[in-house]
Parts: sequence; structure tokens; C-alpha cells
Amino acid sequence: MKTTTLALMVMGIVASATSQAAEIYNKDGNKLNLYGKVKAMHYISDDSSKDGDQTYVRFGFKGETQINDQLTGYGQWEAEFSGNKDESNSTTKTRYAFAGIKYANFGSFDYGRSLGALYDVEAWTDMFPEFGGESSARTDNFMTKRASGLATFRSTDFFGVVDGLNLTLQYQGKNESRDVSKQNGDGFGTALNYDFGGSDFQVGGAYTTSDRTDAQQLQARGEGDKADAWAAGVKYDANNVYIASMYSETRNMTPISGGFANKTQSFEAVVQYQFNFGLRPSLAYVQQKGKEIEGVGDADLMKYIDVGATYYFNKNMSAFVDYKINQLDSDNPLGINNDDIVALGMVYQF
Repeated sequence: MKTTTLALMVMGIVASATSQAAEIYNKDGNKLNLYGKVKAMHYISDDSSKDGDQTYVRFGFKGETQINDQLTGYGQWEAEFSGNKDESNSTTKTRYAFAGIKYANFGSFDYGRSLGALYDVEAWTDMFPEFGGESSARTDNFMTKRASGLATFRSTDFFGVVDGLNLTLQYQGKNESRDVSKQNGDGFGTALNYDFGGSDFQVGGAYTTSDRTDAQQLQARGEGDKADAWAAGVKYDANNVYIASMYSETRNMTPISGGFANKTQSFEAVVQYQFNFGLRPSLAYVQQKGKEIEGVGDADLMKYIDVGATYYFNKNMSAFVDYKINQLDSDNPLGINNDDIVALGMVYQF
């Protein structure tokens, strides 16, 4: 099928949230781009903690400076501002804040608040219009998604030697002055993905291991002084078709009622098609099972079918609907809410 200009733009939007960044400065080897989006969104659900307005704004910048012909410095900051609260209770949170250097084709090194190594694979299924990418990938949960204190080395094309082979090496420093579910000890992570020299098919794997804090080890659920995780995934992205799946396991890492699951097994899969006139339907499945939970045994922590669609009016404006069809039993032993959720919204981004 012949790909239209609109379809190409849409795929670019999907591939990178900052692809439409506005360049505000570019002179003498220094660049500064601004990007952001307004997501006007409403949830419909019998779950009162989710039902209602979910509007927010995200805003950030990406900067770059050419130090010499081989060395480049860079930095990124992004924040989110709530739009669903009264002005006296509005909240702001920092999503990204890191700086680093890149040396020619050898690789890049940065430090700060960024993405954990496990998310190199988990990101492939985090493509739903609103939900998804939430089983083993959790914010401030060791190195599974966005996290603080990350020192990250990334090399594309494996130091410029193997086309399509990308390597991540990562270290996370201890974070204890926070809620116990979001603490972590010192840890290390790595990821490797390969697209077979530029093909439309990609495979990847990731592994992380971290010390658990004293407070985490004192919880009623979750044993062991280490928190470990691994993930493997596949992705196909071509001819207006996007297909991806991911399987992961965690040990003493995933927060649950009363502490942490001794073990989890997670599976996510998504398939999408980009029509040339702007419509992108999505069908997906997510399941996470907790294993050997104290006082429970094995139990589903997350299980749902996701049906959604996004319509792109142009590169800056879109509308979406996403229906999370919960498959958890109403009498699940951990008391996890099993209500469906429908998300409706419009997005403006630049």
C-alpha cells in the first residue's frame, strides 16, 4: 500500500512524543527544542477513584551543545501539571531531568531521572491510546520505568560496529527517603535489542538486579534481599502495521497490598493498524500473575482486554477512545478493583 504523507507523520508521532518539538534556538552548535502536549481526558468507570476528569499538561525541553567534532553534550527536562484539580490543590511532578555527553559512534552517558533499562523492552507494548505498559513497568519501581538516580550508558549499532544492535548498561543509586513501595537499593541493569541490520522486525531482552532496602524487607509480603527482573519482547513495525508482545518476570519487586510479590509473570501484546486517512485502531491484552504470595498463593494482579482507537486530524491534533475491559474476578484475594474503564479524550501536542 502506498503510504501517504499523513500516515508518515502519524507514525512519527507514535514513535516519539518529542518528534514535533519546536526549535527555539540553533546557533554555533547549540540547540534548544521545546515540546509539550495537553491531554484533555475523562474516565468513565464504576471505580470512584478513577471516574472523572483526568486532564493534564506536559511540557519540556531538549538541549544539545556541540563541544567538538566528536563530543556532544545534551540534557532534557519534562514536567507534568494536573488540569483536573482546583487551583489550590493542583500538582506538578518531574518526569525527566538528566544531562549527559555523547562521543561520536561510541555511545552516550547520562545521569539523572530517566528511563530504566527494563523499559527498553517494555516500551514496545506501551502503545495503547491511554492504558497499557503497566504490568511490570511501573514508575519509581527500581529500573522498570521512569526512575531517579540512573547512570546510563547507551550504544546504538554496538559502538558503530553492528548495524541495528543496541546496548544499554545502567546503574541506579540507593533511594530510601520515600514511600517504601518506591524505594530501591543500589542496582544494575542491562538491555540488548537487535533489528537484524535495519529490518522491520526487532527482538530484545533486558535484566535488572537491585538491593532491597531494610524497610522493604520488613514488609509482611516479599522476601529476599534482592529485587530482580527480566523481560523479552518482539516487535514488527512496517506497512502501517504495528505488532508487539512482551513477557517479563519479577522477584520481590512488584508492589502489592502488604508489601511485594515474591514473583510475578507478565504478558502484554498489542496490534494496531494505521489507516491513511488518520484512524489507528488498537487491540491488546495484558495479564500479570502473582506467584507464591504469602497467605494467598497464586493470584492475578492485572488482567484485561483493551480495545481503542485514535484519530489523527493532523500532526498536532488527535482524539481517542480506549476501553479497558477488566477480566479480574470480583472476589480476587487481594481486593484489587475489577471495574472496567473507558477513557475519552483529545490531545494537542507540539
